Amino acid sequence: MDATVNRIDTVLADQPPGLWPFLPAGYPDLETTAAFLKALDALPIRGVELGIPFSDPIADGPVIQRAFSAALSDGLKLRDVFAMVSALRGEVRYPLLAMVSASIVYCIGIEAFVSHASGAGFDGLIVPDISLEEAPRLAEATGGAGLRLSMLIAPTTPIDRRERIADVSSGFLYYVSVQGTTGARASLPADLKTNVCELKDATGSPVLVGFGISSVAQVREVCRYADGAIAGSAIVRRITELCESGRRGPDMVTEVTAFIRELAEM
Repeated sequence: MDATVNRIDTVLADQPPGLWPFLPAGYPDLETTAAFLKALDALPIRGVELGIPFSDPIADGPVIQRAFSAALSDGLKLRDVFAMVSALRGEVRYPLLAMVSASIVYCIGIEAFVSHASGAGFDGLIVPDISLEEAPRLAEATGGAGLRLSMLIAPTTPIDRRERIADVSSGFLYYVSVQGTTGARASLPADLKTNVCELKDATGSPVLVGFGISSVAQVREVCRYADGAIAGSAIVRRITELCESGRRGPDMVTEVTAFIRELAEM
């Protein structure tokens, strides 16, 4: 990938705020994940966050944890995810980010992981459990490969630490709307708009909001002041419900795509 051009930067600069759906790789199987990714190309989304299954929860709520466990139980390997992304990268226009545990990155090696991710066609990484102190080396590797590294900022993150996180991040900052794990919530925090606007003003970076976003109204609300909304648990729950009712294959892809379209339409 050309180090001077990145789909994440282009979308954030040229398109209005919108939905960035999250999908767990390999759930219910890798073929269905590929079908989802292809189908999403026709929707008004801004990008996709692809979760790499990991055995130990990071900030994932029970819905995503179960999806990851199911994918790992079926024998999903990281190399399979890279191969799947590589095979379809030319068929989808949007940015694709890997949400991955630092343990996986370190197991393979930072430079090797970044090389594989870039070669497969990912545009960026989100590593929620990497420490700020360890992030610069990963940021250097991703930058050299033309990828972006989007770091998480929580409501309780001190101001000075927010600025340090922003300095090592690229692409956008991932603002965690609520404390705790991911999961659909009935309402968003009352101070979310204020917090996001203050973060944007302080850092000058685009800000995407995730954790707890599950409805059309919430996506639209967040996109009025943030640069995008990330929705995951509500989508994964819909996949699980269809699995439990025996509706897999093309029927599942059609149903889930329709749900994501509803969330994405502004």
